[in-house]
Parts: sequence; structure tokens; C-alpha cells
Amino acid sequence: MKLWEKTVQATEEIDRFTVGHDRELDLYLAPYDVMGSMAHVTMLHAIGLIADDELQPLLAEMKNIYRQAVDGQFVIEDDIEDVHSQVELQLTRSLGDMGKKIHAGRSRNDQVLLDLKLFTRDKLRQVAEAVRQLFHTLQAKSEQYKNLLMPGYTHLQVAMPSSFGLWFGAYAESLADDLLLLQAVYRQANRNPLGSAAGYGSSFPLDREMTTRLLGFDDLNYNVVYAQMCRGKLERSVAAALAAVAGTLGKLAFDACLFNSQNFGFVRLPAECTTGSSIMPHKKNPDVFELIRARSNRIQALPQDLLLISNNLPCGYFRDLQELKEAYLPAFDQLIDCLQMTTYIIERIEPNDRILDDPRYDAMFSVEEVNRLAAAGTPFRDAYRQVGLDIEAGRFRPDKQLHHTHVGSLGNLCNDRVADHFDRTWQTFGFDRVAAAEKALTD
Repeated sequence: MKLWEKTVQATEEIDRFTVGHDRELDLYLAPYDVMGSMAHVTMLHAIGLIADDELQPLLAEMKNIYRQAVDGQFVIEDDIEDVHSQVELQLTRSLGDMGKKIHAGRSRNDQVLLDLKLFTRDKLRQVAEAVRQLFHTLQAKSEQYKNLLMPGYTHLQVAMPSSFGLWFGAYAESLADDLLLLQAVYRQANRNPLGSAAGYGSSFPLDREMTTRLLGFDDLNYNVVYAQMCRGKLERSVAAALAAVAGTLGKLAFDACLFNSQNFGFVRLPAECTTGSSIMPHKKNPDVFELIRARSNRIQALPQDLLLISNNLPCGYFRDLQELKEAYLPAFDQLIDCLQMTTYIIERIEPNDRILDDPRYDAMFSVEEVNRLAAAGTPFRDAYRQVGLDIEAGRFRPDKQLHHTHVGSLGNLCNDRVADHFDRTWQTFGFDRVAAAEKALTD
């Protein structure tokens, strides 16, 4: 059954090609589709298109279908085109003709866009929560190891003193900035497109403000043409935010793989967090971080993938947009999995507290000596030359007692200020208000 079929049916080959993987992918959207239909039906009743004795039976049956979807029991039957058709079919089987009334005043275009926005809003909350967990884990490690020195590198050459406090804390602050992007796209997703129908509105007196309130949206997409233009634009914007988080994870994973190698030996991964070799009995491979790096790189490619599908389409709906779902919908769970696994490993990683016993790192204290001489009155360039000549002649003896005090340095990490930056952003999402609206609609 297809919502658009009348007398002529598409051939089996056309059906196979045009439906593609929609039946499988629409299972991601099923609970959100039912939730959107509940708000829509409640609004149709308010404007007189659903009778008083029809509203409660419809809502009760939709709540049953919603619970099926949440519990993973919802199935799109083989001869049903998509989630929208399946929901309408189940309502009609249970309630007869009143189940056929729910589509008044909407199109599959605004219905799928609504599903995507509700799905995106929920998945962004889950991503943000996973980011928050990793953020606090990194900050705790930063505080724990704030006085443990490690080499800092530029050009992969030993450069200046760093610390594990700086290293862990740097990635925490990176996540704090990534959260700003997640917050921006969350606000973009949290606007109601329902009522735009096929992109040109409806002659029914739809109460779009009512569905906005019922679904917990911040606001509407007002212009009905623009509401449909959000399809593709929304996915690209969100993908860019996901890619930012993935970029932070990928860089951290690369560092961890490098620092875990014998040539560096800065950190040790617990044996139970590594894998072995089939031929080399001594190997303990950082496979988890290698896979996080690879999967993060794939997520960073997502914005370009979505752009190439949607960037040359004029306004209005086109079937090209269906192709976005295959890359977009699974990306959230992939990123959440990487975030959670990174948190798991970071909680267990063991920094090496004897790194600086190795004389190869003595030269990284050269800047400290240059600064000490400059502070005592030697012109900086003269001090630089003097220390450089001492290093070349093998006379340099480092003073490993550091006195870094400025904001953000290894002696003054300012983790509390970074946490405040993170928390201020977190509070702007409004997750509790959205959860309360969804609960009121579906319970």
C-alpha cells in the first residue's frame, strides 16, 4: 500500500529502486513519526477536522504504536512503502475509517521533515550527553595529573615542557567549543516545519503554533517554502557539528596511539583494553583508538557526502533527498559509540611518571633557561644564542623546576573556567522542557 497510489501501481522493479532502504531506515524514525502524528491529530481535532469521539481512540492507538516503536517491536511490512504508511495502516486496521483522517492538512514532505527534526533533536541530546561525560572525564584526569610533566612537540620535534594536565585539559576545552556547534544546530533542528505540507501550505486553517507547543519546539519554520528548503540544509549543518566532535576524537585517538607506542612510552593502555598479534606474542595493539580514529574520519567526511547529494537542488522537494538518510541517520549512534568508548579508555589510561628521566628531553627546558637569563637582564637574542651554543657544545644542564603562572599555562590550567564555559552552553539547550512536552504527549 502506498499513500499516493490510486488505480495504477508501480512495477516491482520501480518499487525496489525508488523505495531503496527506506523500510529499514524508517525504523530510526518510527517513534518520532507517531509522536508527530499525535500532535497533528490533536490539532486537527481543535480545528474541527477530527470529531470529539474520534480523538481519544486515535490517541490511544497511537500510544500503543509509539510504545511498539520505542521497544523495537514496530515492523514495516514488506508490501508497505514507509513508516508513514505503516502507521496509517495500523490505525485503519484497528479503528476503521477514522484512521484514514490523520493525513488531512499535511504531506509526506512535512511529515518526514518533522520526523527528521524530532529524531535529530533527540539524537543531538544523546550526543551532547556523551560529550558531557567525556568532558568531565578529561577534566578529572587533567586535575589528577596537572603536575606531571611530559614533552610538548612541534613538527614532531621535542619542543617545550607540557603536562598531562594540559594534554587532557586541551581536549576537554575542545569539546566545550564543539558543544557550541551542537547547541547551534540543536536550535536549528528545534523549529517546527509541520503545516508546510508539500512546501506550499494548506487551505485548512491549521494551528501551527499548537503543534509547536505540543511537540516542545522552540519556534516555527514560518515560511512554508523555506520549511521544505530545510531538508538537506538541516542535515548538512548537523553533520558539520558532528564532524567537529569527531575531529576532536580523531586527534585525541592519534595522540593516544602515538604516546602508547614504545618509542614514546608516555601512556600505557591496560592490557584488557588492547588486542594482540597472531604471530608476535609481545604485541599490545591500541586497536580501540585506531578504530575511533578511522570512524571519526568517516564522520568528518559526512558533511561533504550530504553536500554532494543536495547542493544543486532548487527549492521544493526532490527524491534526491531520500538518499541523505542512508548516511545521516546511522551517524549519530556511530559518534555516540566512539564518545563512550573514548571515555571508557581515558578513565583507564595510565600516564608515565618517569618520562623526563630520559636525557633526550633535557633540551626542551632550553626556553626556560633563555627566559631566566632574559628576566635577569640579558637581551633575549643574546640569551637565545648563549643557550643554543651551550646545547651544541653539550654544556646545557636543564633546571626542571618550572614557574608557569599565566592563565591557561601548565601552572594555571583554569579548568574551573573551562567547566563554566561548558556549563553555560549546556544550560541553553533546554532538554528538560522538551522532555516534559514529549512526555505529556506520549504518556
